[in-house]
Amino acid sequence: MDWILILSKAFWCGWGAVGFAILFNVPPRTLFAIWVGGAIGGFLKFTLLQLTAGVVLASFAGALAVGISSIPIAHFRHAPPMIFAIPSVIPLIPGVFAYRTMLGLMKLAGTIGPDFNLVLSETVNNGVKTVFIIMALAMGVAVPMHLMRKESVKHIRLGKKKQANFT
Repeated sequence: MDWILILSKAFWCGWGAVGFAILFNVPPRTLFAIWVGGAIGGFLKFTLLQLTAGVVLASFAGALAVGISSIPIAHFRHAPPMIFAIPSVIPLIPGVFAYRTMLGLMKLAGTIGPDFNLVLSETVNNGVKTVFIIMALAMGVAVPMHLMRKESVKHIRLGKKKQANFT
């Protein structure tokens, strides 16, 4: 396993997340946490890809790690969890598969003959892969937030149990 390559990609995923966070005009105090979230998501995704996991599963795991980690970070940084989660998963979006899908659609318009089935197959394969990866990213961010959130993040007390009020 090439750890230098994985760490390099994770490093740049973190900076990509910071770039999108700046584009979204998030508070400056959240930028380091967003960089860490992007780096963690990228590290997990590319590590799983090196371990021959599928790209959909690797993307889901990276987004799930970002989604889970954004909740306690939001509590400590006093900001909504989506501020940390959304910019951190944007570098995990499958741009190359979407690009190949669009190229395939353009090729289909002018392809006649025996190559048509091959181009159609590759285009559908890339399109379906793109859709499933994007759904995995959305679920990886949304599921932890829905499962762990019983009330507003501002009111969650980490490490303390609620006491029943029987009056």
